[in-house]
Amino acid sequence: MPSWRRSDARPVRRGGQLLVGLVLYAASIAMLVDAGLGSMPWDVLTQGIVRRTDLSFGTVTLLVGLAVLACWIPLRQRPGVGTVANVVVISVLVDPFLAVLDGLPDSLGARIALAAGGIVLNGVATGLYVGARLGPGPRDGLMTGLVRRTGRSVRLVRTTIEVAVVSVGWALGGTVGFATLAYALLIGPLVHVFLPRFTVPVVDREPEPVAV
Repeated sequence: MPSWRRSDARPVRRGGQLLVGLVLYAASIAMLVDAGLGSMPWDVLTQGIVRRTDLSFGTVTLLVGLAVLACWIPLRQRPGVGTVANVVVISVLVDPFLAVLDGLPDSLGARIALAAGGIVLNGVATGLYVGARLGPGPRDGLMTGLVRRTGRSVRLVRTTIEVAVVSVGWALGGTVGFATLAYALLIGPLVHVFLPRFTVPVVDREPEPVAV
């Protein structure tokens, strides 16, 4: 008897969860950037490019996302709905979030609280959009593609990529600080906590036998 695996048919939940996760992800980026205490690795690169051009943060986020997706081609990675949504939704929303946060108090205590909240929110957002199982983000797909093609460990590939983008971003004028280090240390444990809680289950289903 033939069998197959397929995702549990919950398109509304999965699509809604993906969207909520990406909206919160954009908000978390804006929180860390506005705090000015160090951004997430890829956002350090984005900040650096922004400071060297007349482009907005959201526009550079879009262009970097598209460039990363182009790197998928030689790696033979296939984007999903969530991959495309990741690039579009975050790019569109991050500038409005930055505009809203620009009016918040600028004391050191407020900035620390904003950065800490951004890190935790990013863990929640990652658990939501990854758990929707609709395709990895561009940067995650680049990492997994390189792991598959090179045979190196996930830890080595991810560390190499993030050190490279932080270094280039910092050289261009991006903000590196204690929040960058805190994010690097805490995001793994946070995703470990939130991802199982938000992952949409995959079920095994056996088809009914068909007479021939």
